[in-house]
Amino acid sequence: MADAAEEVEREVEAGGAKQTAKDLFAGAMGGVAQVLLGQPFDIVKVRLQTTTRYTGAIDAATRIFKDEGPLAFYKGTLTPLVGIGACVSVQFGGFHYARRHFEASNALRSSSPALSYTQLFASGAFAGLSNSFLSGPIEHVRIRLQTQPHGAGRLYGGPLDCVRKLSRQGGGVLKGVYRGQAVTVMREGMAYGMWFLTFEYLMNRHAASYSMPRSEISAPLIALYGGLAGEALWLSSYPFDVVKSKMQSDELGSRTRYPTMRGCFQQVWREEGMRGFWRGLGPTLVRAMPISAGTFAV
Repeated sequence: MADAAEEVEREVEAGGAKQTAKDLFAGAMGGVAQVLLGQPFDIVKVRLQTTTRYTGAIDAATRIFKDEGPLAFYKGTLTPLVGIGACVSVQFGGFHYARRHFEASNALRSSSPALSYTQLFASGAFAGLSNSFLSGPIEHVRIRLQTQPHGAGRLYGGPLDCVRKLSRQGGGVLKGVYRGQAVTVMREGMAYGMWFLTFEYLMNRHAASYSMPRSEISAPLIALYGGLAGEALWLSSYPFDVVKSKMQSDELGSRTRYPTMRGCFQQVWREEGMRGFWRGLGPTLVRAMPISAGTFAV
């Protein structure tokens, strides 16, 4: 048992840095794919989450196209395009860092370093929590740009102007740019815990069912399991995302409707009921399958 532990530790020390670099690069490439494929779906989701102007996803998409033009579907793209590579890199890097830690720990106690599903969820949650400090402000700026008035009435000239105004009007960087951070942390922990857990479960189950190593699972199946993991990610965390979007599109200063996360949850429940926590889920799930599939397949 001690020999096994020492062997795992040597492998971690020898290949950990190299593997982490590969994880970061793969995550960055997957992140770019996420943004380019998913941005049109995301703006429809955010509009449905933050306003009752639209009757559904098709109505929202039709009216955005008619009133604002086709380029409106890529409002706020620059910020996530620049930042998503770092975000997804941190997600994958954080997950594999935590996984290797658990493997070394397990090897000290048993002959197998394999992670339990609880440890896989914890590794994913660690990745999400690590990522939240990047994703919080990046998504906040994107949401502000996606929901601002079109044309002459727009509030922000671009991402940097948005950051400056959020800091000034919101009472500093922490209260302005990082508004909604508490619910972002909760969403990221739950979402990425379920994302990695679902993918690893499906891969392990397939390998066990067909008595084959995971390395021999075909690329289309990897993409399929990645897509299903994306569905699990959003189904497990969507109410947190709705509250986050409402808080990050809210007025700043004295006209704020949702001063706290708890108050926002209560107000959504009081005004819209359970349905309010799931507005915009349809386009989110449509987007999640190909984006998550592409992320794991890259």
